[in-house]
Amino acid sequence: MRMLFFHLALLGILSTSCKHEAEVIRLTGNQTDPNAPSSTWKEHWFEHNQLVKLVSFNEEVGVYYDDDVPRDITWPQRKLTAIWKYTKATYGSFGQNKDKRLSVILHFNKYGGGHPATYFDASHDYRNMIDVGSNNPWTDSTGWNLDIVAHEVGHIVEGASKGMHNSPAMAIWHDSKWMEIYQYDVYKNLGWDNEAVRWYNDKMNTVDDYPKAGTQWFKNWFYPIYRDHGGKDVLNGFFTLLSRHFPSRTIGLGKEYTRDMNMGEFVHFWSGAAHIDLKQLALDAFGSRDEQGQDWVSQLDQARREFPGITY
Repeated sequence: MRMLFFHLALLGILSTSCKHEAEVIRLTGNQTDPNAPSSTWKEHWFEHNQLVKLVSFNEEVGVYYDDDVPRDITWPQRKLTAIWKYTKATYGSFGQNKDKRLSVILHFNKYGGGHPATYFDASHDYRNMIDVGSNNPWTDSTGWNLDIVAHEVGHIVEGASKGMHNSPAMAIWHDSKWMEIYQYDVYKNLGWDNEAVRWYNDKMNTVDDYPKAGTQWFKNWFYPIYRDHGGKDVLNGFFTLLSRHFPSRTIGLGKEYTRDMNMGEFVHFWSGAAHIDLKQLALDAFGSRDEQGQDWVSQLDQARREFPGITY
């Protein structure tokens, strides 16, 4: 499966007290600023067909609401500016176009869940963007509201970092496993301690049925790698090694990966990022079979032969 967009079903809305943070944002009553994003944007993807309106922007983020999102909700500009700046500082820039802003579209009472797109994607007008709908009027800047927008930004990282399109690892970690460690790192390094603790506690107890029943991706794979082998640097290192070594082809705006990884390659590249052989950690976390029941240890042996530039 190639990474373009990901629908995420609503997980349940956390009801907390309303928080309106005081902040200074640039409201766009006119378009005299030549560097301003477009004042409106007509959606033309999936079932989306709203004319959304620009409510605030800065050099990093432009925020659009549909007509049902209250205009006095200002936290998305501040929170997503912090997330986007940290993401670019950690993983590099996303695109060579003149406008590298993150575009954020929020809906109320329609289009439940969210999806991203990247500067590679004509279907979303070549913008790094996230588009999220909620049954909550977006008054809270914590819990699900924060998690869903951070989640979608994480997909931009996996699908467009290092000038590379697609996500070879998505067939292995699916929609959300990479996002679990990405979001933890973002919350932790932005100093959002309560969010980081909340997220950590939840993900340490999360159990999945792939590649085998009872798998705990965060607890037994991503967090030990993150904790013991470099934090954000090991996360960035994985995408760096992919961009340098995994099969790709040149396209108009950069390059794109030409196939998915297998489980053995996945372990090999993460070992390279961590600078240590992670075979035993993978065996403990996943068992010796991939999701299709194949022996990934033999795949790992092949990956070591095929990608000798990945060393550890």
